[in-house]
Amino acid sequence: MSTSISPLGAIAAVEPVPVVSVSPIVLPAPGRAVALQVRVSAPATGRDLPIVLLSHGHGASNNLSSLNGYGPLANYWAARGFVVIQPTHLSSATLRGVVDPSGPEGALFWRSRAEDMSRVLDALDALEEAVPGLRGRVDRSRVAVAGHSLGGMTAGMLLGQRVTDADGTVVDLRDPRIAAGVIIAGPGNPAFLTGAARDRYPILRTIDFSAMTAPALVVVGDRDINPMFSDQAAYRAGAYTLSPGPKDLLTVFAGEHILGGISGYDAAETTDESPARVEAVAQLTWAYLRTALNPADSAWTAACAALRDAPSPIARVDAK
Repeated sequence: MSTSISPLGAIAAVEPVPVVSVSPIVLPAPGRAVALQVRVSAPATGRDLPIVLLSHGHGASNNLSSLNGYGPLANYWAARGFVVIQPTHLSSATLRGVVDPSGPEGALFWRSRAEDMSRVLDALDALEEAVPGLRGRVDRSRVAVAGHSLGGMTAGMLLGQRVTDADGTVVDLRDPRIAAGVIIAGPGNPAFLTGAARDRYPILRTIDFSAMTAPALVVVGDRDINPMFSDQAAYRAGAYTLSPGPKDLLTVFAGEHILGGISGYDAAETTDESPARVEAVAQLTWAYLRTALNPADSAWTAACAALRDAPSPIARVDAK
């Protein structure tokens, strides 16, 4: 039997299996400053495996903001039936000195991040071949995207969120191959963007969620307040409050920006370290992804029920 440190306990009867993880897999990317490096993690057994594209954040750490980060999520999902694909975006600190952060996209590389994910889907043949034993076991009709912080914006862009570029062009980078997503602590309601980021990252002032019609789970911490961006915790919920349904909002109690440490095992940048909170976020997002990519799967319904029935609830779910 698997063990759990989450207050939710075991929310589903899926036992973890060993994970095969291969990196870096280098994909040619004409027009990109450097080739695209990718990590693929997949369960060692099982067939018809759905795909989750996982976008890292923009943090200052040297390696967590790359294909080497987010192990607590990537490993949890892969051990329970998903093929998790993690690129290193051009914003990664691992590319300092290689990529110029003062180009047209600024330091965020918001456009190329979304384009990275579409390149990954274009290269699934090569990725399957690069992982021993994976060929023929992937269900390419079931694809989701997930991302944390700036990675949440990347996920949103692929789900239909739009921005207005400096020249006034409305940019829509939605990829129709992606059916659903998880947006974790992403940039949110522009009306609440009041800190230094408003001037430093003007693209964040133009975010428009009104056309983001794809199903998504928006995950926020009720203590995720960074004065550089906003003095309101409601800022991060913009992907839920300003978008059309179907959407779910997971509000993690006492959660700050790293939600207990989802960006890496024992990550020093975590301000609210909590293994139980990390486990709960991993469980709940996994359950949402299971049902989002297979509506006949009751994992999300069971997870929400377990959350409601927990003696000390760690989070709340709202839906529309």
